[in-house]
Amino acid sequence: MNWIHDAVCYNIYPLGFTGAPKENDYQLCYRLDRVYDFIPHLKKMGVNTILFNPLFQSSRHGYDTVDYYTVDSRLGDNKSFKKLCDTLHDNGFRILLDGVFNHVGRDFFAFRDLQQNGWGSRYKDWFHQVNFDNKSPYGDNFSYEGWKGHYELVKLNLWNDEVVEHLLGAVRFWIDEFGINGLRLDAADCVEMGFFKKLRECVRMKDPQFWLFGEIIHGDYNRWANPEALDSVTNYEIYKALYSCHNDRNYFEFAHSLDRECGDWGLYKGLYLYNFADNHDVSRVASIIRDKRLLKNVYTMLYTMPGMPSIYYGSEFAVEGKIEYGSDENVRREMRLDRLENPDYALFEHICRLSKLKHALNALQYGKYKNESIQLDHLCYSMKSDDQSLFILLNQADEPRTIGFDTGRDGVLTDMLTGSSYACQGWTQIEVPPTSSMILLYSDGSCPVDLDDAEPKADTSEQREEQEAPLIPEAITPGRYRHFKGNEYEVIDIAKDSETTEPMVVYRALYGERELWVRPYEMFREIIERDGKRMRRFERIE
Repeated sequence: MNWIHDAVCYNIYPLGFTGAPKENDYQLCYRLDRVYDFIPHLKKMGVNTILFNPLFQSSRHGYDTVDYYTVDSRLGDNKSFKKLCDTLHDNGFRILLDGVFNHVGRDFFAFRDLQQNGWGSRYKDWFHQVNFDNKSPYGDNFSYEGWKGHYELVKLNLWNDEVVEHLLGAVRFWIDEFGINGLRLDAADCVEMGFFKKLRECVRMKDPQFWLFGEIIHGDYNRWANPEALDSVTNYEIYKALYSCHNDRNYFEFAHSLDRECGDWGLYKGLYLYNFADNHDVSRVASIIRDKRLLKNVYTMLYTMPGMPSIYYGSEFAVEGKIEYGSDENVRREMRLDRLENPDYALFEHICRLSKLKHALNALQYGKYKNESIQLDHLCYSMKSDDQSLFILLNQADEPRTIGFDTGRDGVLTDMLTGSSYACQGWTQIEVPPTSSMILLYSDGSCPVDLDDAEPKADTSEQREEQEAPLIPEAITPGRYRHFKGNEYEVIDIAKDSETTEPMVVYRALYGERELWVRPYEMFREIIERDGKRMRRFERIE
């Protein structure tokens, strides 16, 4: 699957990202349409793959599935998500979804039937360890296994053929209806291995390039990622090393982890792992790294090690959020590009540049890793493909550090982050500024290194930004809007037509008689043309 090697992923937890209610009121609202507004932003970042965490109907947080075949009404419906997927695909993005197949919520139809009919339920064998001699912690007249003791998450019996077919049917539906390109398998360590084999066969028949990766926190990754099961797993070992090697000023931790995974004798040399600095289940890296100057080094590592780099939404701006007292609210909170708190734009530009390099350099896509030189506060490792040699230098000290390494031959080293060049004659020493990194590309000097394909071209004018970021319909939520003719209105809520169930925007004029109006949702959010210029019919102003 060659596309994986060029992939830069953006990870969205939809219910948090859109500010959806914590409890599902089952009122239809097209909050996920907000992703349309992010398309220009993601393109500038060099993102070409989007991972959506759970977005199918659930009672609360998405991992308590109610219906695998229906998009969560807090986010939209199947029709709106299909339209979004089509737009994303047209813009060059691949789409990964979160497959929650280990457990369901207590509102899942088969569990409701079990509650109602007990022993007589045809679904009693759909769940793990159902026992009618005991009661559940929720007072049901039977007990069952919950995921790791969480009884709101009912473990499915994946040995049951009907259960397996229900889940595989959903996956086939997601591929056919939405054109998805891969799946993250939630709680993969708890899922029966036989199910993964069936899943693999199912998706490969639909799409030979379909990518499967499992959420694995501990253990030997080869157990789950192999030709009989998944393609990859979440790289939690490197996740931990990324921040703690900077907090402890100890690059030996990172180097040891990377050597263990993909060095000459690495355990996972044949795997292309899913790498990340944070996600929806852990505190954001900007909240746990002690010296925020080192965030650039974190992301340099993330993009230059073997594997797929993934950015958790908002972390490109060093958005903070900590899991405290078991609450993940700060980590999964709403994000709007026009309402960022203390955004780190320098970090964002650094990540944009790293993405350009990831797409441009074969050594970052297919290269072999080697540790070249290491001390507590500075490090050099290489990534080499058949046609390219890269040397990644990192310094986390408050003073410059001179790092020595062997290029093996005479030539020129060009820093792909700054464009600076250095002559090299085999053994080379380069001074690296404090708390910074370099990505040095070797050439023999016979032809200059062309940075045009690697360096992002900064937007230097509003006109250029407008050309590269065409207007896209945005999600409508309560707030103030300005009509293209100048009048201002307050959107009160989204309602349904009682006959057609078509979504309607209910809004009130802010001046004059303050009349109450109703307009079809799609008409309210449409893009119109006036005097040769495209504009929104209603533009959000607050």
